[in-house]
Parts: sequence; structure tokens; C-alpha cells
Amino acid sequence: MSAELFGDTPLTLVESRKELLELVTALRDEPVIGVDTESDGFHRFREKVTLIQISGPDRDWIIDRMTLDELSPLADLLENPAQVKIFHGADYDVVSLRRDFGFRIRNLFDTMVASQFLGLPEIGLAGLIKRYFGHHIDKQYQRHDWSLRPLLPEHLNYARGDTHFLLALREVLVSKLSRLGRLDRVEEECDLLCERQWQGRTSDPADFLRVKGSGDLSEEGLRLLRALWRYREDQAERLDRPVFKVIPDEVLLLLAERRFASINDIDGAFRAGSPLLRRHRQGLWQAIIDGRASTDPLPAALPRAPRAEGLISHALSELQAEALMVKLREWRNAEVSRQNLPAVAILSNNVLKSLVRVAPRTMEELSSVPDMRRWQIAASGEAVLEVIRAAVSTAPPEPKKKKRRKKPAARQKAAASAPGAKAGAGAG
Repeated sequence: MSAELFGDTPLTLVESRKELLELVTALRDEPVIGVDTESDGFHRFREKVTLIQISGPDRDWIIDRMTLDELSPLADLLENPAQVKIFHGADYDVVSLRRDFGFRIRNLFDTMVASQFLGLPEIGLAGLIKRYFGHHIDKQYQRHDWSLRPLLPEHLNYARGDTHFLLALREVLVSKLSRLGRLDRVEEECDLLCERQWQGRTSDPADFLRVKGSGDLSEEGLRLLRALWRYREDQAERLDRPVFKVIPDEVLLLLAERRFASINDIDGAFRAGSPLLRRHRQGLWQAIIDGRASTDPLPAALPRAPRAEGLISHALSELQAEALMVKLREWRNAEVSRQNLPAVAILSNNVLKSLVRVAPRTMEELSSVPDMRRWQIAASGEAVLEVIRAAVSTAPPEPKKKKRRKKPAARQKAAASAPGAKAGAGAG
């Protein structure tokens, strides 16, 4: 990305505590700043934030985390509720900054969320910059290993491009949202983004249950999966590579499902000459042996978020729940077409699932549904309740299972001794 793209806006690379304090002092009184991060999760076992980009109205900064022991002075900016922090696709940045430094972002504005609520056809940052400012942003370094040094001029220009345009972009989007009466919706979504927490690798012994499909495994399969997971974790940490580049989840699940009798049986699960098999054949077989021999108790499940206090839910039969989901999705999709908005700007799939679990009948019950936003209740609450009431009242109840009438003991005995009672058993 060419430096000419940024005009005469200066760029400062922050590599010392003195420079970091100067950045904080320079931006402390600015009402709005742009923020982004770069991490090395695509290349390292334990991912970390390696760069933090910040833009003010007349200067861009890039903080090189790899040269600084700690970044606590940044809390004055990121946690200041009076200062707007603009991100694009803030979810990953918010959880990463909280994970690595304990920063709690306050007063966030996400330009990607804003573009969704405007129904824009392109919500990527490069597309928005092209649309509103006519500049082409090259994303060739999107998968770059940002832990590598030195940082070349092209790396710095790419990194600053993620925040340089955010202040101007926010002005455009806020103006459009205000005219459509949707700014409050975006602000509520952004407030919720501030509370996001890291959901990646932890030290929880139930982490292996994150593998998709693990819920269908038998007890023995779960023990195998746990042992295979531990083997992969050890190998990924030793190699300092992300786990998906060492052994994909799909392979772990396949090995946990199969009943291999010997190490030679593993070969049939891989294509001929597979480098994965060549590197890990013996280790995977040993993990299978360890899993079968393990007597350690299995965890019940992954930790779940606590149930919301005061939540009232109405139990539905399986048929009623299915019918309700169909009707809610039909209503949501009709609104998507009518308003020309994405599903998340009406009712996301997570909200639909919560509505089916709770099946609220009143506005008070609707307000307690997990994931339900205030703006959704105000905009669509009555319509949603009408759909729920109609779907539940017309859905057929669960069919009752017929009880088999037991024959009286005397009849059972007579039937057993009747001529030909066992003829089928000995036929042929």
C-alpha cells in the first residue's frame, strides 16, 4: 500500500514507553479515535496482539507491542467512556485486548455493524473505503505473520490503513443511520460488543468438547478424543503453530469415532503419502492406547453462561418448537426482504433459538429472552409475540405413545405352549 494514500498525515511508530506516553497525552482530549490490532494467531500456538494501530484527526500511530514490556498507559484512552473508539469488526479486537492486557473498551463504535444496519452490499473495510472515499486498499498482508521483525514500510502502510479512514467513515455512517432512525440500534450493539470475552483456548479440562461432533461420541470415543486432543496440544505448543495447522479437528473426531485394532489400521484413514500421517502416526496411535486405558472421569460439559435471573420459559413439545422456529424464520426472512437488511439487523439465528427455548407470551417475558435487544423489542416486539402465539396455538401437540397392553400371565403361558408357537424359530 502506497504512502501517498495517506497524504501528508504523519505516522509515528511507538517502540518505547516514552513514545507511548506521548501518544496518550496527544490523544487524551480527542473526542474520537480509530483503533485496530494485528495478531499472530494464524501462525503461532498461543496467539497474541503484536501491533495496536491508533489514529487521531491529524496523525497515525502504530504501537509495536513486541518492543514494550507493558501497555498500561493505554487504559486512559481505551477505557475512557467519554471518548469514542472506532473499530471495524471489533469483536476480535475487543476480546484480544482484554485477554492480553486486561483492557475494557468503553464507548465503542463499530463501522462494520453500522454498515450492516444500513443494508450496505459491501461491509468490509476495503469496500467501504472504496465506496465513500474512492481509495483502493490492498489487503495482501491480511495473513501476514505480524510477530516477525523488522517491520517494513509496506507493513506499516498496510497497518495504518486499517485506522486512518475510520474517523471520516464514522461521520458518514452516523449521518446515514441518524436519517434512518437506526443509530440507537447500532449503539446498543456496540455496547454489547464491549462486554465480549475470549472464548478460545483455555486451561479447562473440558476444552476437547469444543470439537464439533463430540456430542455424538460414545463414552469410549470421548476418552479417545480427550487423549488425541492432548497429544495435538503438546505438538502444537512444541512447534509453536496453531492447532489447526498441526492436526485438524476433523481428523481427531475421525480417529475417536473409529475402532482401530492396530496401528496399521490408522493408515486407511489418510490418503497415501499424507505428511500428517508421516509425522504423527506413532503419536496418534499412542494417544488412542492412552485414551482406551484412561480411567479419569469425563467432564460433564463445557461451562455454560449462568441462566438469566427471572427468566420464565414455557415448555414446548418437539413438534411445537419445530413449528415455532419455522414461523419465526419465515417472519424474519420476510422482514429481511422488506427492509433490505441482513438477518442480524432484524433477528439473528441465536435470537430465534432463544425465542423458541423461552416461547414468551408477554412483553415482560420477551424482555427477559437472552440475546434479545431493546431495539428489537421496540421495533418488532408485538409482531414477534403474535407469531409465537399463533404458532404455538396451531402446532399439533406431541403424539402420545400407545402403551402396550400386557397379556395376562395365563394367556402368555398358553400362547407360549400353543402348537406352532416356535415354528418360526426352527424353520429352515
